[in-house]
Amino acid sequence: MSDMGSRHSTVGADRAAPDRAAPRVRGRRIGASGPAAAVLLAAACWAPFELAPFHTFQLSMAMVYAVALLGLNLLVGHTGQISLGHGAFFAVGAYTAAVLMDRWDLPYGVTLPAAAAVAFVLGLALGIPALRLRGLYLALVTLAIAIFLVPLLKRFESVTGGSMGLTLDTPRPPARLGLAGDQWLYFLALAVTVVSYLLVAGLLRSRVGRALHAVRDNEIAAEVMGVRPAFYKTLAFAWGAMFAGVAGCVHIWVIGYVSPDSFTLTLSITLLAGLVVGGLGGHWGPLLGGVFVMYVPNIAQDVNQAAPGVVFGLLIIAVMYLAPNGAAGLVGRAAHWLGHRAGKGRTDAH
Repeated sequence: MSDMGSRHSTVGADRAAPDRAAPRVRGRRIGASGPAAAVLLAAACWAPFELAPFHTFQLSMAMVYAVALLGLNLLVGHTGQISLGHGAFFAVGAYTAAVLMDRWDLPYGVTLPAAAAVAFVLGLALGIPALRLRGLYLALVTLAIAIFLVPLLKRFESVTGGSMGLTLDTPRPPARLGLAGDQWLYFLALAVTVVSYLLVAGLLRSRVGRALHAVRDNEIAAEVMGVRPAFYKTLAFAWGAMFAGVAGCVHIWVIGYVSPDSFTLTLSITLLAGLVVGGLGGHWGPLLGGVFVMYVPNIAQDVNQAAPGVVFGLLIIAVMYLAPNGAAGLVGRAAHWLGHRAGKGRTDAH
């Protein structure tokens, strides 16, 4: 019976609907475009040598948020669950790394797998009871996690530093590389981002990815075809938490400081808004969302220092009105239009 169930699970996953959220250009997902990714990676490697240290820092933080949104996209965009507590797992990864570096004086390279493991286990533990919930009820439970985390961190002052937080030394570049401190931190963030993207891309191309899409598109039909929704939803919750923990760890490397007030409910809501604006379920959505989370609040602050929240909200409304499928969908439509114009130009030339 177990072999038969396994075969049914495989068949159900293979028949799962493809990722419709990723915009296509003439039948290909634009997110899977190898040349575009290669050009983007080359530009990313060139950027820190041409930008001022502050702008390099901003790009590093944008990549940190992109890694966190990769995990949130697995849960929301590819599995169809909802989470308003993603910032809590971000904080778990950050504090795991901070405590290991500050209290135990461990090297920063060790903190990354530790933060990922702690966040994964916590996400798994919270994902199992959350299986009985869906929609608004699941959103409220994850919201509660984000709300009680900050007071909890402040309570254990001997470990977390309380309201004052913890100040840490940022990783220093090897002397033989000849890199400045901000450039080294940038390349650390870039390396983690690239590896995270490759891991997620491989996961989504596998049988597991097809099972996640089946659960998202029609949970009842997926179960009939042999896919176990409870199992994959729990794993999605744990994987999402893991990538948030990784992002929190790199956040500590870049910032060198951690405080409970950095992980309020606003962070969780901003991350979810960034993913929706970037594009749910697409390859480019988390990256565009990371740029949104990093830059848009600062732009809102510059536009109106008295009411940045109002400007931030209006910007989200404007983006969603102009691009209902997120910025990735807007890029897809622009690429489709350019491809159509280029094809028409070649036809006219002949």
